[in-house]
Amino acid sequence: MEQKLFDLIYASVLAKEHTYDGIYYTCVRTTRIFCRPSCRARTPYPQNVRFVNSPEEAIKLGFRPCKRCKPEEAGELGPDEMMAARVDHLIEQDLSRPVTLNILAGQLAVSPFHLQKVYKRVKGYSPAEYLQGVRMKEAKKLLAQDEPTVGMISRVVGFRSPSHFTVWFKREAGCSPRDYRALYSKGDRI
Repeated sequence: MEQKLFDLIYASVLAKEHTYDGIYYTCVRTTRIFCRPSCRARTPYPQNVRFVNSPEEAIKLGFRPCKRCKPEEAGELGPDEMMAARVDHLIEQDLSRPVTLNILAGQLAVSPFHLQKVYKRVKGYSPAEYLQGVRMKEAKKLLAQDEPTVGMISRVVGFRSPSHFTVWFKREAGCSPRDYRALYSKGDRI
């Protein structure tokens, strides 16, 4: 490998960037471990690094996969992105059940602090903000129908009481659920 290319890839390893993820893998001679270039593990010294093009090549050379970044798992998503996707799935699964950071962290076997930090870094917003967005989208979808009552909708989207749901909806949407339903039935959307 040319020194110029090595320096470019090593710079992305130093910055923990995803630029070369899936293209090159960082093999660390001293630990006999290979990682994604974006791995959050301690950065190895350049003299201890060798870059390869595939996990299979690294394994043939006698390196084992990092337990932190799991470079042998297929796909461009690293473990942090996979965790964020799993959080999204857990939130969307059933809005009527209680959803807290502690519950989500318990289901993923990580600490709430770690979950919050990783999710916010990957997505740019917190799991709570995502939950509120999903609840609002579902509430508006249900309010567009004539059938479910506001009380039924409040339970479906995870609120214990219709009054709490109404206060939340008015704060977030700028009008009450009944006003939204009336406006929506006229063809207007908020």
